[in-house]
Amino acid sequence: MREKIDYYFSLISPWAYLGHATFMELAATNGLDVTFKPIFLQSVFDETGGLVLAKRHPARQNYRWFELQRWRDKRALPLTLKPRYFPCDPRLADKTAIALITAGHDPDAFIRAAFSSVWAEDRNIADAAVLAEMLDRAGYPSAPILAAAAGPDAEAIYTRNAEEAIAANVIGSPCYVRRGEVFWGQDRLDLLADAITSGRAPFSIL
Repeated sequence: MREKIDYYFSLISPWAYLGHATFMELAATNGLDVTFKPIFLQSVFDETGGLVLAKRHPARQNYRWFELQRWRDKRALPLTLKPRYFPCDPRLADKTAIALITAGHDPDAFIRAAFSSVWAEDRNIADAAVLAEMLDRAGYPSAPILAAAAGPDAEAIYTRNAEEAIAANVIGSPCYVRRGEVFWGQDRLDLLADAITSGRAPFSIL
């Protein structure tokens, strides 16, 4: 039986960007069924005590700079430390990924393009024209996908994803949930890989 992983993320998250390719390689190598669940981080933070970057203590903001540079080098990925369009509203982009999934498309190419747009190309993923260009370039039908992304069904799924994230004890982006065990952050991918390859039972909340 194939192992299932729920993948919670937002397309504005640098940590999800830094871990995405590694996670997808892990999924392919181990034959994982990945359920993509884009979330609006503010909704999750409001319920779990997280803070948006601007509201964090300066010590935490400063530590973030070290980590971004460390993981940029570790993952060998291009990363602009101060992107022109960060922060921006990620909701339309996140819901575009949802619209692709709902339409039966593999969203991976779009997700990679969106991450790169923010963190390597200084592009604005809150701009529908930018999203349309990315969709077209990746071979997706941009007009119907963007129309669906702006519609009520995608919004309902987006809301439900956040509710499911909170119920699953997700606290940020990215989070990978294996059989109820949460792995928060792309720096936990080695631990997720160990859990999968060992076949161990998930650890529990005491």
